[in-house]
Amino acid sequence: MDIVGLIIQLIAGAVGGNVAGRANGKFDLGGAGNSIVGALGGLVLGQIVERMTGGAVTADQAAAATQGLDIAGILSSLIGGGAGGAILSAIVGAIKNRSA
Repeated sequence: MDIVGLIIQLIAGAVGGNVAGRANGKFDLGGAGNSIVGALGGLVLGQIVERMTGGAVTADQAAAATQGLDIAGILSSLIGGGAGGAILSAIVGAIKNRSA
C-alpha cells in the first residue's frame, strides 16, 4: 500500500493516541497533543508492521493493488497505526508528567 496505507496509519494513530490519553489521565496530552503524537506513533509502528508482514511489493502485487484495496494491508495499517499511536502517546504523556 502506498498513500492510502499512510493515511490509514495516521488516522488510526491519532485515534489510538486519543484513546490512550482519555483512558488514563496521567498520559493525557490534550486533544491536539494526543492526535499529533498518536499520528506520529501510528505512522512509525504502522510502517514497521507493514514491513514485517510482507510490505515488500512485487510488480504483480502492485498491479493487483491498483485494482482494489487489500483487506490484509488495511487491517495491518489499522492495527499497527492504532497501537503505535497509543504506545507513543502513553510514553510521551508519562515523560511529560514525570518532568512536570
